[in-house]
Parts: sequence; C-alpha cells; structure tokens
Amino acid sequence: MPILRLTRAAMAAILGCAFAGCSRGEEGSSRPLAVEDRRDNGMTAPSQFAEARGRMLEEQLAARGIEDERVLAAMGRVPRHRLVPEGLQDSAYEDRPLSIGHGQTISQPYVVALMTELAAPRRDCRALDVGTGSGYQAAVLAELCREVYSIEIVEPLARQARVRLAELGYDNVHVRHGDGYQGWPEKAPFDVIIVAAAPDHIPQPLIDQLAPGGRLVIPVGDYWQELTVVEKGPQGEIETRTVAPVAFVPMTGEADRK
Repeated sequence: MPILRLTRAAMAAILGCAFAGCSRGEEGSSRPLAVEDRRDNGMTAPSQFAEARGRMLEEQLAARGIEDERVLAAMGRVPRHRLVPEGLQDSAYEDRPLSIGHGQTISQPYVVALMTELAAPRRDCRALDVGTGSGYQAAVLAELCREVYSIEIVEPLARQARVRLAELGYDNVHVRHGDGYQGWPEKAPFDVIIVAAAPDHIPQPLIDQLAPGGRLVIPVGDYWQELTVVEKGPQGEIETRTVAPVAFVPMTGEADRK
C-alpha cells in the first residue's frame, strides 16, 4: 500500500471542519457535531486532544497508507477520548488498543481506519457494526454513512455506548444489545458490515444480510486471525480475500457453539 504524506494544508483541511464543529458529506451538506470542539468536561476545545488527534492522523494513519480522504476526515472529527473510560482519555490517541472493561477493548486507531477504508462506505449507505464496544467504530461510520446499526453482546457496554453516542449528537446510530453473529436481519440488507470480534469462520447470517455490491470486513480465526474482506457481487456471488494478520477478542455467543 503506498505511503501518503499529508501537507500542512491538507491536514488543516481535514482537521478544520472538526474544530469548527461541522461535518460535510459528499453533497456539501453539513450537520453540527456536539463534540469536544465546543465543550469537553467544562473546558472549551482542549488543545492537547486536538493536537493528539492531529498526530494520530499524520503519524499513525496517513504515514501507514490510509489514503481515503473521507476516512481520514471522519477519524479527525470523532473525539476518541470521549469514547474511552475516563482514566484512559490521555491515552486515547495512542497507537494501541485500550481496555474498556468486561474483557473488551477498543481497537487501535489504525485498525479502525483500515477496516473502514476496506469497507468503502458511501454517504447513502446503511452500515452494520458488530461489536459496538465503546461506540468508536460506530461513530466513525456515522460520519460516513446514512444509517448505522450497531450490536453489542455485553449489555453494560451497549448501554454506555448508546448514551455516549447520543451525547455526541450521532442520531443516525442505533445501538442494541444482542448477539452479533445473527446480525440485525430486520434492518438488512447492509451495504457495509464491520465486525470487531473474531469468529473462527465467517457467519452465514452476515453474508446473507450483505447487500449486492456490499462489503463485509471481519477478523477470522482462533489464535491466528486474518483480516478478511467479503464482497458480494450484483448476482449474489461471493469473493473473499485476506488482507493482514490481526488480533481481536474472540466472538462470543452463538459463534462459540458453531
């Protein structure tokens, strides 16, 4: 994957909209974002988080080959530090996963960006996020998609994510507690499906719920996992390719019984 170096002007363009508190879609429309750029724990626009997010974009994402400007812009707008446990906010933009309790983690920013870029979301798409966790992946997808449906098997995490995402103004994200192996059939089909836990095989319900032309991005394996992209053709034909070795928490629930 080629390396992309962002100029100062390009970085300013990506970050500028976030710091102004707006989001622009492909059609040029904007919507306000109730993020830390206006208020964060009683402080306005804390510079340490803005600077850390800028470094994350340039050093962790663009320098490692994330090229999609819409993905970079979305990652620049989402306040990751608002979606991690309070004691870990200062580490929110570091290049590593973080514990969010209940044996679960929030993936490192690069992995979230890579999976999002591989899924190739469009502004008018409907996305399924399996493994809500803290809500970070759902928030990134919400910046890029029309509707996001997110499922979390750990009920306390589902409740917390629902509250946090609502506080941040992501009214196009719908979170529910449930087993992600089965997807969300009543809301299918989905143009994009991203899975943040690893089964040892690709769940058939998720393939069934993928729209023609859609992409499913999922880690697959037991101890050794491969990030896998599943594409569904216009006639329902399936094409699968592996991208990179990864390490995710295992998918629980029905995945354990298959």
